[in-house]
Amino acid sequence: MSVAGIDPEIATLVIPLVAAALLAVLPGYRTTARLNIVASLATLVAATSLFFVDRPPPGAYLLVDDLNIVFLVLTAFVAFTTSIFSASYIGHEIEAGHLSPAYLRFYHAMYQLLMFGMNLALLANNIGIMWVAIELATLTTVLMVGIYRTHEALEAAWKYFILGSVGIALALFGTILVYMASGPVIGEGGDSMVWTNLVAHADRFDPALLNVAFIFLLLGYGTKVGLAPLHAWLPDAHAEGPTPISAVLSGLLLNVALYAVLRFKILLAASPDALAPGPLMVTMGLSSLLFAGLMLYRRRDIKRLFAYSSIEHMGVIVFAFGMGGPLANFAGLLHMVMHSLTKSGIFFAVGHIAQVKGTQKIAGIRGLTVSHPALGWAFVVGVVAIAGLPPLGIFMSEFLVVTSTFAREPLLAVILVVGLLVGLGALFLRVNDIAFGEPTGSTAPVKASYLPMYVHFGLVLAAGVYVPPMLALWFENVSALLG
Repeated sequence: MSVAGIDPEIATLVIPLVAAALLAVLPGYRTTARLNIVASLATLVAATSLFFVDRPPPGAYLLVDDLNIVFLVLTAFVAFTTSIFSASYIGHEIEAGHLSPAYLRFYHAMYQLLMFGMNLALLANNIGIMWVAIELATLTTVLMVGIYRTHEALEAAWKYFILGSVGIALALFGTILVYMASGPVIGEGGDSMVWTNLVAHADRFDPALLNVAFIFLLLGYGTKVGLAPLHAWLPDAHAEGPTPISAVLSGLLLNVALYAVLRFKILLAASPDALAPGPLMVTMGLSSLLFAGLMLYRRRDIKRLFAYSSIEHMGVIVFAFGMGGPLANFAGLLHMVMHSLTKSGIFFAVGHIAQVKGTQKIAGIRGLTVSHPALGWAFVVGVVAIAGLPPLGIFMSEFLVVTSTFAREPLLAVILVVGLLVGLGALFLRVNDIAFGEPTGSTAPVKASYLPMYVHFGLVLAAGVYVPPMLALWFENVSALLG
């Protein structure tokens, strides 16, 4: 079965690439915004159809399996809802004089090019192509972070570029080491970079080379994930770039880098004499959780606040996958999906708040539930969700992570719970200031649509109450694949 005569996995690459080319030449803001939405919807349809069609056998360049379908559909869905939010958000930025129409074609073209890069990284069966695709996605977001052309935005983009380049260089060195380990067994050439070939022969690779390679890969791609102490680019990029890009960074791009780490974790697990990747991931995950939880108390900018929240939750996810096993892997997948939906929904709310109040400073935002009840209470729901309170979806995933850890390593579970409670306290301290009390700032109505925000929070609430059996079974299959 195919979509419009093209296999779905190919369509998820062709649609954003063609859309990017069209958006680069089409005039008019409304035209480009609508095409951006249509292209994102078409990509979502193509990605979702992968659940229902026969999968092609792994090729030299592309691979479709249970693991990347989950990432691909999540990426396409959040990209679609963000494109809807982005249309009204960017329109307001033009009216306010923050952006000029000359940058709009560039913005929307880069948006679709980013989607192409992320989809290619997720579908690539060649570890070299995956590296190139992640670098492409990084470079497009660097350009979009600096789109306001202010001193702060350019500084944030430059910082992101430098630190991202260091990370991707480390990941490249790790990729080369994997190629060197595979060469004596598989032979030189492209076959030694095909992931399915690597996994099939990993038990014959030099374990010492694999060990060193994984350390470089974890550090390199861990920079993209935003793990402490490799996180320094992330708060600046969130604070100074357009809010839709903050939603995409937290909800999608961090996941793509995590996906690369998981692929190499599977490869390392296939070599019985190589080191266990779990302890390294557990250490970096817990460090990120504790560090970000403490840093939340010092944030004065609302976008920086939720940037550090992303570091915290990526730490939880990496910790869960580091623990491994069916339950922890299931919890890590569920937490990843819930975090992507929740955090992008929160950034939708933050974008509305910053535009209507005219500031990102927390001190300038008060009484939101009084001045803008629909927006204020939706924001409160988002913070309750990201803090991990019932009955929302993140509570369920965090509960599974904690219980599975208690059963195996009680001391680690105690540290995990302390980190989660520290972060929870910081978030509620801030939400009390923002949402309640005497209103400050503008009380003008929000012109943009709340629909994407409501859809995300509605899905997170539904997942906390009921996970469809088909989705649970799919996650169980992926958990088994992760080992």
